[in-house]
Amino acid sequence: MSSFLGTKQGEEDTGGRKDAPLGEEAGQTGNATRAPPGADEVKRDMPLVPAASIAGRALVTVIAIMTFLASLTAGTALLIGEASQGWQEDVAREITIQIRPVAGRDIDADVTKAVGVAQQTPGITDARAYSRQESEGLLQPWLGAGLDLSELPVPRLIVVGVDSSQRPDLKSLQKRLNETIPGASVDDHSLWLARLDSMAKTVVLVAIVIFLLVLAAMILAVGFATQGAMAGNREIIEVLHFVGAADGYISRQFQRHFFRLGLRGGAIGSGLAMVAFFVGGMLLSWWRETPGGDQMEVMFGSFGLGAKGYLAIALIGASIAIVTGAVSRGIVFRHLRDLT
Repeated sequence: MSSFLGTKQGEEDTGGRKDAPLGEEAGQTGNATRAPPGADEVKRDMPLVPAASIAGRALVTVIAIMTFLASLTAGTALLIGEASQGWQEDVAREITIQIRPVAGRDIDADVTKAVGVAQQTPGITDARAYSRQESEGLLQPWLGAGLDLSELPVPRLIVVGVDSSQRPDLKSLQKRLNETIPGASVDDHSLWLARLDSMAKTVVLVAIVIFLLVLAAMILAVGFATQGAMAGNREIIEVLHFVGAADGYISRQFQRHFFRLGLRGGAIGSGLAMVAFFVGGMLLSWWRETPGGDQMEVMFGSFGLGAKGYLAIALIGASIAIVTGAVSRGIVFRHLRDLT
């Protein structure tokens, strides 16, 4: 740095004077001061941050992994949110009437009466009674198949369709059933809907926390990489700063470099996440005929994000590139302010 800022030179190009000032040596004319020799070459020929380096490739890999994890988290949250909304809509469109066997009464006749009462209630579109065999079949997952349940008092179920634009008065329906059919009860699945909504919100909240943790880890990685790049080019940065180079010029070099790294890593990570969801949707379509496939489809729907989901993943990749450049620029600005 003394070679740039020294005020005396030897006798070369000074006409024999040993104390020629810097401005005169550099060809100063009038009051304008020319930049020290070599400063222009540093700006033109020597980038502050190497375009390709081992550290840069490692940072791209880290950003790609973080983007992939963040995209998977966000996509899974979208899938579960959409599936939960579909579950709640399906459950809300139906209510259940349960007829328990009562000694001395014909349960088949009670079921027929209950269907008639339900069909006469405003807001109910249809009512279908399960046969005894269908009701016993509902118990097989818990009791197993092949059991003789004829001696057990198996309740009979009636599935009632509800008009979404005109909800029925369930209290009035329950009262009318109690007046005519002992042992009848109405279940509007409100407890199940509340638990389902709570589960979906919990999953989305966990996904948001994971996304923020991944983003914080990526910001720390970019910060360490920026500090390392500044440490490796400390002399050049200080020379440019002290000879009058604008802080914006220096910080933009780092911002552009790390923005390109972030854009490359974000594109790789988000692209891999899109491929993962696309392949997952194809595999689920192949597994759909199996019991496991049915359960996966019930849990995650068709596992297809749709245009909005893929757009959200693309925006995550682009946002990570912007954040990477902004974090690098902010760190360099703070370092240059400390030099002043």
